[in-house]
Amino acid sequence: MSGMMRTGLYPGTFDPITFGHIDIITRGAKLVDHLVLGISTNPSKTALFDLEERVAITRRETAFIERETGVTIDVRPFDTLLMTFAEEIGATAIIRGLRAVSDFEYEFQMTAMNYKLNPDIETIFLMAEPSLQAIASRLVKEIALFGGDISAFVPESVKQEVLEKLVAGKLKK
Repeated sequence: MSGMMRTGLYPGTFDPITFGHIDIITRGAKLVDHLVLGISTNPSKTALFDLEERVAITRRETAFIERETGVTIDVRPFDTLLMTFAEEIGATAIIRGLRAVSDFEYEFQMTAMNYKLNPDIETIFLMAEPSLQAIASRLVKEIALFGGDISAFVPESVKQEVLEKLVAGKLKK
């Protein structure tokens, strides 16, 4: 292996961060020397947590991975094209998690487009651990909204924050 530092980028909205995200981050950290968790603003999605909150929560919930793996993890917001951000941070790879076939079709198209934009940055797909494959932030929020238990999908501290947000949201109405 050359002396070049391998920087991976794992992008997402992380609204909220789930055990599925944490699984991909833990496994992705084993493949690189430095991992950037890029938190994007998705204008088509209404976020439960604002950008600053998502950055803080993601930092807190992934700190143990840095300690366990020795890989430096940086949590950074971005509001540009993914490839532009990847180039800015010097990423050698973009790490993506796959849950289902439906994810694959979308990711396949995106990877092809990203390759055209910059063929030097590889896309690495990690399959979600089978027990975590069904987890999606969108569904976690929906379950919580209707009073369901989200303990199996997110860390306890995140669960409490999701519930606080939903209660605050109901009080505003």
